[in-house]
Amino acid sequence: MSTVAEIQEAIARLNETEREELRLWLDNYEEDDWDRQITADAASGKLDFLKKQATAAKKQGKLRPLPGEVPHHA
Repeated sequence: MSTVAEIQEAIARLNETEREELRLWLDNYEEDDWDRQITADAASGKLDFLKKQATAAKKQGKLRPLPGEVPHHA
């Protein structure tokens, strides 16, 4: 039996509270993976184009405040 099948069988035996605990753990685990990937991409320069686009948009006065953000006038 594969590890995935074993995990699936174990999940099927969990009660509702335990499944919710597992769901929360998985959400946090996936967020950690995403954080690690975005950090690595930023460090490697893969996201530099976003900074250039934002800087150009700011110079052109095209940026809008985020919802709930107070606009800054510089």
